[in-house]
Amino acid sequence: MSAWHLRDYHDDDLDQAIQIWDQSRPADERPAFPVSEVMAAVESGQTAVVAVVGDELVGMAVAQAHGKRAWILLVALAARWRERGIGSALLAELERRLRARGVRRISALLPADAAGTKALDHSGFLSRDDLTYYEKLEPRESADTDVLRALGGRMLAEGLWNRMAGMEREKQVVERRIVLPLTEPALADRYGVVPPKAVILFGPPGTGKTSFAKAVASRVTWPFVELFPSRLAADTSEGLAAALREVFADLVELDSVLLFIDEVEEIAGVRSGRAVDPGHGVTNELLKLIPNFREHDARLLVCATNSVRSLDPAFLRPGRFDYVIPIGPPDPTARAAIWARYLRAAIDSVDLSRLVAASELFTPADIEFAARKGAQAAFEREVTHRRGEPATTEDYLTAIADTRPTLTARAIEEFTEDIEKYSRL
Repeated sequence: MSAWHLRDYHDDDLDQAIQIWDQSRPADERPAFPVSEVMAAVESGQTAVVAVVGDELVGMAVAQAHGKRAWILLVALAARWRERGIGSALLAELERRLRARGVRRISALLPADAAGTKALDHSGFLSRDDLTYYEKLEPRESADTDVLRALGGRMLAEGLWNRMAGMEREKQVVERRIVLPLTEPALADRYGVVPPKAVILFGPPGTGKTSFAKAVASRVTWPFVELFPSRLAADTSEGLAAALREVFADLVELDSVLLFIDEVEEIAGVRSGRAVDPGHGVTNELLKLIPNFREHDARLLVCATNSVRSLDPAFLRPGRFDYVIPIGPPDPTARAAIWARYLRAAIDSVDLSRLVAASELFTPADIEFAARKGAQAAFEREVTHRRGEPATTEDYLTAIADTRPTLTARAIEEFTEDIEKYSRL
């Protein structure tokens, strides 16, 4: 038989993974972790490894980490590939990855004689017969699900971080300051690093602040809840301050959450000092809510603003926000990466350097728009003439010329000034 090797689980492995699952257990077996729970863990970025022979998936192991403990949710092997050491190799790889995440105790809960029990025995796991397993099934719609739905939140697809083309400077800062302390809590604690609870992202419109917030939520596998101040004001007759209190009270019911507030200057702008100022009470309320939010574990508040200088000074004071991070326009290297992402098949038929030079003041959103516009022009030409010609450099240069940049030289100048005055990394 051909040699097998291990690799990461891919989204298109799902069908074969279900088949392996079915082969690995008797029809009447009731596993502790149902397939729906296993697949949900995989989709949320938990540790998953597969064994493959060519394009055939022959084994799979999945674990879910909770702090320093992890539970093995699945060890499954194709029937004809058992007794070949694949199960033990899958477990060894799971252990290696879990240790890197700070896990120190790995547990498994399997029916007697289930697939994977021999691999666990061979891998040094000890069976305990002094424990009794209890289980109670809650209603299908859990409290977390209800709260998340009411808040308009959702779990985001994994991989959003890797799809952030270019912006390497910003990615490195966000990775080091935000992501790593949250995904490596045990290691952070060993070095006295406190994971952030609240951060501000600032920069010109369209530079990717919302995308960064979503990418972080995807990376740490927390629900993403976006708070829209204008919508809150429209949905209540009790005032925006009361609506804010209600939202933050609901968030306490979630096990974990990334709360994102875009254009936060709408509710945290500089106060006038007049008692009749309608924004005064809203800003005060938010300032009171943030310290309580910070007291809960597995919480991250990400506020974004196009104008950090318009925020109330008390809002920016250390102690409320751990970091104030600039998210700027893409430099030439980043623009090249962003263009390459959207050019796709046309990458070999265009002069990328000319597109990068022509789009100097473009944000990632501007580049995406121009790329789509250029592709549309080439598509329409092909529909008309059917010559099999790819999109050209001129197609995209024309699209760039027809696209009004979001940024101006003055906006870049103000952003540079704001970096010097407000950034806190």
